[in-house]
Amino acid sequence: MAANFSSVPVLDFALVSDNATKPEFILQLRYALINVGFLYLKNHTVSQEVTNDLIDYIPRLFDLPQEAKNQIFMANSPHFLGYSKLGAEFTKGKTDYREQFDFATPHETQWKPGAPEHLRLWGPSQWPDEVLIPGFKNTMETYLQQVQALSYQFISLLAEAFGLPSDALKKFYDADELMQHRGKVVKYPANDGSLTDQGVGPHYDAGFLTFLLNASPHRGLQVQNLSGQWIDVPPIPGTFVVNIGKALEFVTRGLARATSHRVLSPPVGSTPRYSVPFFQNISLNARLADEVLDFPSEILQLKQLRGDPVQTDSVNFTEFDREPSGKVNLIGRVKSHPDVAQRHYPDLFAQYFPNGLPKQVSAY
Repeated sequence: MAANFSSVPVLDFALVSDNATKPEFILQLRYALINVGFLYLKNHTVSQEVTNDLIDYIPRLFDLPQEAKNQIFMANSPHFLGYSKLGAEFTKGKTDYREQFDFATPHETQWKPGAPEHLRLWGPSQWPDEVLIPGFKNTMETYLQQVQALSYQFISLLAEAFGLPSDALKKFYDADELMQHRGKVVKYPANDGSLTDQGVGPHYDAGFLTFLLNASPHRGLQVQNLSGQWIDVPPIPGTFVVNIGKALEFVTRGLARATSHRVLSPPVGSTPRYSVPFFQNISLNARLADEVLDFPSEILQLKQLRGDPVQTDSVNFTEFDREPSGKVNLIGRVKSHPDVAQRHYPDLFAQYFPNGLPKQVSAY
């Protein structure tokens, strides 16, 4: 059965630049989107020099004095951007053993008093002191902007893979100056023997696409196939791991697969695992339930041939049938970061945490 994959396919982006080989890429992409929901992308357009510079910065970023990290603590930001300490998030009731910084592409918030709260979700990043880590901000922003450009090119190829015009998904994005895309820099510390192996528990991503940079050689990422088996996705140098989010699954009526995934902590005696996921957003005001995409019958038949997955271990981001995209994302952030919600979104905090700040939190 094709859907019970035992590995994640590797796609060569260089095929796209030649009209003779582009159809081969589209065919491979179609298979990955419908049957796997994950793929490796090699020979992409993001500068290896910029990527290497970013990777070099990452250990220095986490080695900053704790006081410097706390100055950009996420709770300061209504946009859920900034620093999260080790063990600050929970998935399915268990601690996620990761430390992270959330940054985003440049954006001035469009929210004004009286406007929907989900417009506050996007806004300026908090950056560490330039004196302490000179050049990091410029490197990170350059990297995010290059991945953003790749993601827009990729989404047009994705439309073609579904038998649609290349611009068919453009309606889900606002003008460039009104969009913001998010990145994380994540450290999964090695297990010292006192921890569980949960780096981050089983979950889906929210938007259309995620581009993951494995910034160290550690294994740990796993994806769940149709039969519920966990499949390793080991790092391949020079590639991105690309996966489908719940928004794309919803708008394609399940043709694209949002695949459940998790990260296991590095084992005892190992070194930390580092990664940099980039989350491509869609318009905050997009109402996916109002949009209908007209797929060719031969493409829809591929979904029937795939079949439906067994019950997965991930259940998050289920509100796309009734809420705008921004509200769905805001609900997820509120659930996973109640300390931010308590300070900046008191009404939503009271709705989801009527008994006050919990000892443990879970978005899923």
